[in-house]
Amino acid sequence: MSSKFEWLARAGYAARGVVFLLVAALALFSSFGGGRPDTKNALDSVLQQPFGRIWLGLIGLGLVGFVAWRLAQSLADADNHGSGAKNLVIRAALFGSAATYAGLALYAFTHALSASAGGEGGGEQGMAAWAMTQPFGRVLAGAIGLGFVIGGCVTIYKGVTQRFRRYLKLPDDRHGPLALLCVYGLAARGVVFLIVGVFFCYATFRLDPQQAGSTADALDWIRQLPFGAVLYIIVAVGLAAFGIYNFVEARYRSVDAPSLDKARQSLPV
Repeated sequence: MSSKFEWLARAGYAARGVVFLLVAALALFSSFGGGRPDTKNALDSVLQQPFGRIWLGLIGLGLVGFVAWRLAQSLADADNHGSGAKNLVIRAALFGSAATYAGLALYAFTHALSASAGGEGGGEQGMAAWAMTQPFGRVLAGAIGLGFVIGGCVTIYKGVTQRFRRYLKLPDDRHGPLALLCVYGLAARGVVFLIVGVFFCYATFRLDPQQAGSTADALDWIRQLPFGAVLYIIVAVGLAAFGIYNFVEARYRSVDAPSLDKARQSLPV
């Protein structure tokens, strides 16, 4: 059972890697006048390829594996974070990641079965709209936006300090090409996450869900900065590096399937 779960988790990392390589490809092509580089459009692009429905279904299955692993990390504490306040925040972020990729997996399956692309909203704007309609909606939306900001900062920190090596058994040292590729990918992903969080916080302040931005909006904002064209390409290539980082995790990540007893003990009472 443990071996099967490990393969499920590794397939999940590989599927996420494919998604971000597609996002990066869309971003680079869009710099020459193409489409919108975000995760759903990346999945839509798969449908345009030969055997697109099959490939999209396989990506969806991989994402289900990633969701299962995120749930093991968050609910069952597969990474042994513990139940302290700081560690519970980390596990809550991992649970949020599980929810996000569950939605993406559902999107992949729905479009693989219907063979249709686009036509659905959602994303950050849909999340903001939902949050603002809940009790204490402004507080909830603000907390989500702040979570994005913190997540972006933590991802950058994780890359720059190479904290990812805690769970990765890399074959090279801190200055090896594989390690530096991981640093680059995590830093680029963190920057995009941070900008998305700022957009979300601004949407909360304005009480306007339409102000919430996606990865594509974050990249558009980067392109408008001084030397924006250069920065845009640096970040877009960085997203490709993040995709490769996921393949590195699929190969070298430590994956331990927790027992049911440990899962019960790890949840706060």
